[in-house]
Amino acid sequence: MQLKNQVEWALHCSAILAGLPAGRYLATKALAELHGVPKEYLSKALQGLSQAGLVESTLGPSGGYRLARAPAGISFLDIVEAVEGKGRTFACTEIRRNNPCRPAGLCDSKPCAIARVMWEADRAWRDSLAGVSLADLAVTLKEDIPAELWRKTGEWVAERT
Repeated sequence: MQLKNQVEWALHCSAILAGLPAGRYLATKALAELHGVPKEYLSKALQGLSQAGLVESTLGPSGGYRLARAPAGISFLDIVEAVEGKGRTFACTEIRRNNPCRPAGLCDSKPCAIARVMWEADRAWRDSLAGVSLADLAVTLKEDIPAELWRKTGEWVAERT
């Protein structure tokens, strides 16, 4: 499985938005500049987050995006599904029915074993993502990112809100 680039971008942008002061917004242009990604494509990811109710936006000179709810209330799964959709990652097309040796009606009562394994893997993956919030991510980032980089990035973002 390979997710769209916009999933990575949406996750990183959400992490930045999670650190904004209350009532402040960050423009798409600043988010694109911070991450070195094209503003036009990033806008699509942010629109997906907005349509899912994860971020809210405002227009004007101090406009941009901010989280629509607390970081603890937004999971990685919420963000992935906002960009990719909620559909399963594996689509069974029942090719087993094409087997010329299969008697009519055999295997028609339940999904095939391959589909069941893939759907279980998809469920486990989604459960894992649902178990990590943006608040959880903030704790990890504070441990992983050098303090000086954390401070400079925070200042950079604050200057643009």
